[in-house]
Amino acid sequence: MANIHFIGGEKGGVGKSLVSRVLAQYLIDHNLPFLGFDTDRSHGALMRFYAAYASPVLVDRYENLDSIMEAAAEIPERRILVDLAAQTHDPLVKWMDESGVLGLAQEMDFAIYYWHVMDAGRDSVDLLKRLLDRFGGRLRYVLVRNQIRGDDFSMLEQSGEEARAVGLGARVITIKHLHDSVINKIDATSSSFWAATNSSEKESTGLGLMDRQRAKMWLRDAYQGIDAVGV
Repeated sequence: MANIHFIGGEKGGVGKSLVSRVLAQYLIDHNLPFLGFDTDRSHGALMRFYAAYASPVLVDRYENLDSIMEAAAEIPERRILVDLAAQTHDPLVKWMDESGVLGLAQEMDFAIYYWHVMDAGRDSVDLLKRLLDRFGGRLRYVLVRNQIRGDDFSMLEQSGEEARAVGLGARVITIKHLHDSVINKIDATSSSFWAATNSSEKESTGLGLMDRQRAKMWLRDAYQGIDAVGV
């Protein structure tokens, strides 16, 4: 079965690209073949940090989006990872509707996952409702509670949308907040998470011994959540 993973959330700044990077590193570390597609025209994280595994794709061109499905069909055992930039939901849905993507996926036994990355704000809850209203049980959902700006997700819990998603089979995982100075150093040197947690050369990653330890613990916790999803 081919697995296609869309990493979205529509809202900017919730950490979609960070989750895409973590998932890419997870697949590498677990020797799972994958191909990444990056939809961000100017700040593509997969193209920056995992260029050997990724290609750019424009969501407003059907022939580019078609390449996602064609890549899945070409090598079914290879995971497909799509990092969705902000404001790409509508063209993605239009492509799915007008091209019969979900029907074709069912026919070809493709599993399509949508990773809805959320912060603790109201916008993320509203966007989740919109996603569930649109697709219902036709997608496999992963709700990602990203603690980038806080760990109080009571608004999500009280909304009923998380329970609704879980009723549709969704998995819920948490990405803890990584210390700001650590992630800033990793980003400043364009280091992969492997380099950040394994390289002892501070000049290449900017990370000292304790920074690397914090990054290792953070990545370990993130991997435990991904393990529960079963990519």
